[in-house]
Amino acid sequence: MSKGPGLFSDIGKKARDLLTKDYNYDQRFSVSSTSEAGLGLTSTTVKKGGLYTGEVGLLYKYRNTNVDLKVDAASNVFTTLTFNEVLPSTKAIASFRAPDFNSGKAEVQYFHEHASFTTAVALSKSPTIDASATIGAQGIAFGVEAGFDASSKNLTKYTAGISMAKPDSSSAIILADKGDVLKISYLHYLGEKQRSTLVGEITRRFSTNENTFTAGGSHAIDPQTTFKAKLNNHGKLGALLQHELKPKSLLTLSGEFDTKALEKYPKFGLSLAIKP
Repeated sequence: MSKGPGLFSDIGKKARDLLTKDYNYDQRFSVSSTSEAGLGLTSTTVKKGGLYTGEVGLLYKYRNTNVDLKVDAASNVFTTLTFNEVLPSTKAIASFRAPDFNSGKAEVQYFHEHASFTTAVALSKSPTIDASATIGAQGIAFGVEAGFDASSKNLTKYTAGISMAKPDSSSAIILADKGDVLKISYLHYLGEKQRSTLVGEITRRFSTNENTFTAGGSHAIDPQTTFKAKLNNHGKLGALLQHELKPKSLLTLSGEFDTKALEKYPKFGLSLAIKP
């Protein structure tokens, strides 16, 4: 399933993940366990704004089928069924939320050596159809994505992107929000062991003439510890320290400061994910 240029959502993903992934400004604790029969159980508790919320997740793998079930504190049940290789190089995904069954969605993904295609249909009274296509070879990929509302017969979104990947770098240009937003990102690995990474992203919103530039990076202090930081032109400085306590068990400390308004209280977050 990993062959080819990947999905449209993979364009710019490496830079996007480095600037956003694991930056967390609440308190989060989760415990996961997996049995030899392919059954995984995860319990998560989150404290945000003085309120506690919880979620229990169940993941079961049987041959080419994955069943992902999550129940939150409000008794909402989120179910995702993934069928791998229903046809050669094809994956089917069905998801819904109970008791709101109008939130259901069916998706088909097809992967080719030089292309990938996805189609997703929202199973509601006002169905929407999302489709994307990506073509590429030798590290270069071009993709488009569009959404269509069947009831109003209008396009809800259209996006285009191009990316180029090399062994030591990755770059992407994305035109999103119906052509209103332009994003350009560049990521570069430093050194042969790639322990350090630098990333930059420029976002231009044409309707408001607003520009946002974000620079960031990460450094592997040792095999178990990683430090990340980012700063944008609006003065928001974020940093995190992540340490692997034991294999697959992570402790993450993160914070955000407004360098243009130091009188404001900074945001801090703590995340502990334990996998026995």
